[in-house]
Amino acid sequence: MFLQPVDVVYTAVATAENGRDGRVSSDDGKLDVIVNPPKEQGGSGAGTNPEQLFAAGTNPEQLFAAGYSACFQGALGVVARQEKADVSGSRVTAHVDIGKTPAGGFGLKAEISASIAHVDAATAKDLIEKAHQVCPYSNATRGNIEVTLTVA
Repeated sequence: MFLQPVDVVYTAVATAENGRDGRVSSDDGKLDVIVNPPKEQGGSGAGTNPEQLFAAGTNPEQLFAAGYSACFQGALGVVARQEKADVSGSRVTAHVDIGKTPAGGFGLKAEISASIAHVDAATAKDLIEKAHQVCPYSNATRGNIEVTLTVA
């Protein structure tokens, strides 16, 4: 297995309590969210801890989608500057699916959809394919999960 070397410039630290039905917080206090399984996964959509009973929370797949879309948007900006393309007002949406694998475990799939108003469809497709090569989330998932790129 090939491990890509990384010259670390930042380390994010987050801690989960009670797994998928609990809380996740960052060490700096900037992130502190309730997590709970969606109804589609047999959850109630709300936490089961007494302090969370009436609090709707997010889930790991939504957090992954949020991080991936933001990171991909940043990579798109890097590529656009290199290509001298206007991506102002663009939007990147990540769809993250979870389901059972043939081996009986669970796996993820992702779709990254980008809407770029100021370029034609061919240029948009080229930009998102190049951003996919730059984005750290794309590099982390490459060869591990199916990632589909679309131009919205």
